[in-house]
Amino acid sequence: MYVARLDEPVRLLTFTTLFPNSAQPFHGLFVERRLQRIIATGEAQARVVAPVPWFPWRNNVFGAYAKFARVPAAESADGLSVTHPRYAVIPKVGMSVAPALMTCCVEGHVRSIARRFDFDLVDAHYFYPDGVAAAHIARKLRRPLVITARGSDLNVLAEFSAPRRQIVRAAQHCAAIITVSDALKRKLLELGVSESKITVLRNGVDLEAFRPLSAEPRTGPAFLSVGNLVEGKGHEIVLRGLAELPGARLRIAGDGPLRHELRTLARELGMTDRVTFLGQVGQESLKQHYNAVDATILVSAREGMPNVVLESLACGTPVIASRVGGIPEVLTNSTAGRMLDEASPECVRAAVVGLLAHPPQKAAVREFAERFAWEPVIRDQLALYRRVIAENPR
Repeated sequence: MYVARLDEPVRLLTFTTLFPNSAQPFHGLFVERRLQRIIATGEAQARVVAPVPWFPWRNNVFGAYAKFARVPAAESADGLSVTHPRYAVIPKVGMSVAPALMTCCVEGHVRSIARRFDFDLVDAHYFYPDGVAAAHIARKLRRPLVITARGSDLNVLAEFSAPRRQIVRAAQHCAAIITVSDALKRKLLELGVSESKITVLRNGVDLEAFRPLSAEPRTGPAFLSVGNLVEGKGHEIVLRGLAELPGARLRIAGDGPLRHELRTLARELGMTDRVTFLGQVGQESLKQHYNAVDATILVSAREGMPNVVLESLACGTPVIASRVGGIPEVLTNSTAGRMLDEASPECVRAAVVGLLAHPPQKAAVREFAERFAWEPVIRDQLALYRRVIAENPR
C-alpha cells in the first residue's frame, strides 16, 4: 500500500477544460491563478491536463472551433506543465455523452502521465463534463478525486436531466467537493449531495496586482462592465440603464458573439460617443480601468463567485451587481457597493444615482476587499488535499 508522506509536497493532477492556453490566453484564468498560488507555497506540485475539443481546421472562418485547432498539444504556463489532449465533441446533440467521450479520448493520456508523475489525487475543476470524466478516470487509476464547482456547471447544466444524474453520481464517488460560494453549496444539497463532502472555499484576489491607483481626470461619471459579450451577462441592461443619465460613460471589457448587437444598441440609444468597447483586456490593463471609473456594474443572470467583483473592490472601486450566486456573500454592506433587486435598466439607473449621491471612500472600499486575500484560501485548500490523501491510502 502506498501512502503519501505528509511532509512531502502534495502531487496534483489538475484536470479541467477551463485553463488558459496560447490560443485562448484568457480562458479559465481563475483556475490557473489559484493553482499557481498553491504551487508557489512549495507545498504542492502539479501537472495540468486541459482537454480541448478536436477540430481539424485552423481557418478563422470556423470561429471558436478554429481556436481549438490552434491550441498546442503541450505548453508551459509559468513553469507549470500543461497538456491539451483532444476529445471528440458532437455539436448540439452531444451533451449527455460528453463525459464518456472525454473519458474515452483522454484516459490513456492521463495514464501515461501517471507513469512519469505519480500524483496523489485528481484535482478537477467544473463538474460537467470535466468532473464526471475525472471521476471515471480517477476510479480506474485508484486515485482520490476532488471536484471544484465553479458556477454554470451547477446553475445551468444541472438543470438538464442527463447531466444532473451524472453530476450526482460523480459527487457520490469523489472524496471531496469544493464550491466557490455558499450558493453553489446549497445547489449541491438540493441535488442530494452529502453536506459532509462539501467545503466552501471562495475565490481570493491578488491584492498586489489589483490595488488603488491615482485616478484619471474625467469630465463626468464613468462606469465599467466586464464579461464575455454573451447572453446572460447583462451588458445590454447596463447600456439601457445609463442611456438616460446625462454624461455617464461606459467601458465594456470583453468579447463575444454579441459584440455587433451591443454596438448597434449603443448607436440606437445615442450613446456611441459615450461607450468604449475595449475587447479582451489583460490583468494589468484591467487594473487601470477599474481605477478609472466610479463603479463596476455586473448585471449577470447567474454567477458562481465572480472575480470581477473582488478585483474591482481591491482597486477601491465599488460594485453595482445582481443579487445572484455568491455576489451577496461579498457585497455585504454599502461600503462595497449596491445590489440590484432585479436585473432591469431602471434598477441599474437608481443604483447608480444612489451611489453617486453617497460614494464610498476609495480607501474604505480597499480595506473591505482585504478580507478576501488569497492566503487563508490556499492554506485551507492545501489542508483539504492533505486530509483527502490521508483518508484515501492506496
